Amino acid sequence: MEGSNNTDGQVNQQERKKGSWKEFFQLGEVGNYFFRGKDPNRPSNINIKMMHGVNKLSILIFLVCVLVIVGRIIARNFF
Repeated sequence: MEGSNNTDGQVNQQERKKGSWKEFFQLGEVGNYFFRGKDPNRPSNINIKMMHGVNKLSILIFLVCVLVIVGRIIARNFF
């Protein structure tokens, strides 16, 4: 019986490792912010819609700038 407990422990560790990779690549709150559905309980207000649109735009511009900076650093050091 003790041998079966060891294999169960090993399987649990392997499942935990697999789960950690899935958790690492989940989009989480940022992904939910960009790809969420319409909430019928949330009031529709043009100011809130504009605010969220500007926030999404600023996040995208920031990510593009980070990629450009990383690309320039890589190009400067390796080419």
